[in-house]
Amino acid sequence: MHKKRVSHGIFYVGLALAAFFCLPFWGAESTPFGVIFQLLGEEQNVAAEILLHHRFPRVLLAFVCGMGLAACGAALQVMLENPLAEPFVLGIAGCAAVGASLALSFSGLFVHWGPFSSVQLLAFGGAMMAVGLSLKMAARFGGATETVILAGVTVNILCGALMLLIRYSVDPSQLVVMDRWLMGGLDVVGWSNLFAMLPLILIGSVLLFPLGPSLNLMALDAGLALAHGVPVARVRFRICLATGLLVGAAVAVSGPIGFVGLIVPQAVRRISGPDMRSGLVFSALAGGVFLAFCDMLARTLVAPTEMPVGILTAMIGGPLFLRMLWVR
Repeated sequence: MHKKRVSHGIFYVGLALAAFFCLPFWGAESTPFGVIFQLLGEEQNVAAEILLHHRFPRVLLAFVCGMGLAACGAALQVMLENPLAEPFVLGIAGCAAVGASLALSFSGLFVHWGPFSSVQLLAFGGAMMAVGLSLKMAARFGGATETVILAGVTVNILCGALMLLIRYSVDPSQLVVMDRWLMGGLDVVGWSNLFAMLPLILIGSVLLFPLGPSLNLMALDAGLALAHGVPVARVRFRICLATGLLVGAAVAVSGPIGFVGLIVPQAVRRISGPDMRSGLVFSALAGGVFLAFCDMLARTLVAPTEMPVGILTAMIGGPLFLRMLWVR
């Protein structure tokens, strides 16, 4: 079992390294690999500038966002004992999107603090509201996960209505930008967006990734986990807080992106088994690679224009999820 876990770990790390070193060179204009050596010199041509200030930060940003969404999906599916649980389905991404949209659409709510802004703060607040509602519903109905999923679907509908209200209220000139953001996108220039989200990502990761052994016991039975000394309530709170941080950080930059937190953890469980000690990390690596690959397709399939990456994750993730259900 240990050898299998090590070999699978090498496989996922290899995929991540391949994504880092290969995907930046693909885009509307292909970049020769030799350009990377110009980054070390004093003089850089246009291709080197594109690679340094656009492609590398974009691939890394896609990887970080996918990592957070997939790791949260893996933890939520075990905590709620439901394979459908993930940030998008539970309305967490939708609530975070409403919070971020408020900051982006109304100048009175948009405040800068160095590299940070109220976009991250309101996205985190929206995500935490959705997570708190999910926990309350689970406690109210004795842990009935079907009720939690239905509550998440309802929250998604409400968030959709709130987004329509925001669209109705803003200046019409902003609607195109807002619509593109809501479709999910990672079209960034420079490293500022990545630096702004890193504190939330780091804190969320520190809270979430050490919980693998506890999640293993909780996957069997919450009462059994409690009998073995697992502070179940504290573990759930940490998962919720980490989810709010990771999803809020991702949505504030990329908009709401679905299916990453749904299909990636399930695929990892089928390939590498249910052990959450490694499953959280494997899901994070696979989620990062999946979103970075989808973003590469988004900027190449309809070049010289771009397709919103949220459309591609749905077009790829939807059929894959149906296939998983079919062969289950």
